[in-house]
Amino acid sequence: MPAPRSSTRPAHRSPTRLAAAAVILAALTTVTAPTATATASPRRDTAPRTPATDATFQHPAYFMPLDNNPQAISDIVADSGEKEFLLAFVLDSGGCTPAWDGDSTHPVAADTQVAAEVNAIRAAGGDVSVSFGGYNGTELGATCGSSTALAAAYQQVVDKYKLTRIDLDWEGDDLDANMAVRWGAIKTLEQDNPGLSVSLTIPMTTVGLPDTGKDEIRQAIADGARIDTVNIMDFDFGLTSGTETEAAETVADDVNTQLQSLYGWDAATAWAHTSIQLMNGHTDQPSELFTQDTFNSLLAFAQSNHVAQLSYWDLNRDRACDPGVPHNWADGACSSVDQDPFDFTKIITKYTG
Repeated sequence: MPAPRSSTRPAHRSPTRLAAAAVILAALTTVTAPTATATASPRRDTAPRTPATDATFQHPAYFMPLDNNPQAISDIVADSGEKEFLLAFVLDSGGCTPAWDGDSTHPVAADTQVAAEVNAIRAAGGDVSVSFGGYNGTELGATCGSSTALAAAYQQVVDKYKLTRIDLDWEGDDLDANMAVRWGAIKTLEQDNPGLSVSLTIPMTTVGLPDTGKDEIRQAIADGARIDTVNIMDFDFGLTSGTETEAAETVADDVNTQLQSLYGWDAATAWAHTSIQLMNGHTDQPSELFTQDTFNSLLAFAQSNHVAQLSYWDLNRDRACDPGVPHNWADGACSSVDQDPFDFTKIITKYTG
C-alpha cells in the first residue's frame, strides 16, 4: 500500500491578524451556548450512531480564527452564507495546556478572541466544532501522558466553548500513536458529555484509508470509543491519472468499502458516517488542482451518496492571491486560482445531505 500523504495545512505558522476586528470582538468574553439542541442519550456502544445525520452541521468549512489573515465572521456569513465552522487548531503549548496553534500567548483558558468569534457565529444562527491537531505543532495526545490528563485537557476546550462537536485531526507522527491514551480519553469524554459528536480526520492514499488510519478505527472500536464521522482528507494523495474529480470519487468509494469491512455496515450506512473534505485551489501536491468546477462536481457526488458532511480546507484561502505579492504554491491565505471571494464556500453551503 502506498504511504499516506498528509496535508501540510498551508502556512499554519504564519499568523496575520485582523487587529481592528479583534479589538471589537475582544469585549465579548463569554461564550454563549448554541441555540440548536444536541441532547442525545448517553452512548456506551463502540460504533457510531446510526444514522449519523446532523441536519444542523452538514457543510462545515475549516477556518483558522487567528492565522492566515482571517476574514471577519460577519463578512463570511453575509457574503457566503456559511454558518458552520471547524475552528483550527488547538494544540499543546506545553505541560498539557490547550492553546490555539499551540501558542503559549493564546491559551484556551484565557481566550477572549476566539470566544468572541464563536459568539458571533452562534448569534448568526450557526455553530462550531473545534479541531485538535493538524499536521504541525504538538498534539495534546502526544504529551498529556495519560487518558485522564488528556480527557481533562479536551474537556477544558469543550467547556470553554460549550461544544457539542469536536474534530480529531491526528496527522503525521500522531496518527497511529499513543492510541490507548487517546481513545481512552475520547471514551471518557463521550461518557462525560452525552450527545458530543466526534469526527476523526484521516489523510488519504490513492487507495483510500492508510493502514495507520485503519489502525486508529480498530483501536477506537476495541477501546469502546465512538467515532461518529470519519472525515477523509480527499486530497494530497497525488493525482497520477484522470481528473481530480474522478480521483477524489475513487478514493471516497474505496473508503466506503473499507468502512463496510471495519464496521460491518452496508454502503449507505458507511456513507452516512463519512465526511468528504476537499481543498480549494492548489493543494500541497503540484499534480492536484481543485477548481470551482471540481467542487461543483464533488458536491453532486456527495449529494448522490448522502454523506454526513461535505467540508473543505480552508475558508482562509477562499480568495484570489494578490499578483503583486509572492505566494507559496499552496498559500495559507489564498487559493492561487482565479476566483471571486468565497466562491468555494458558496458551493459547499449548497450541500443538504
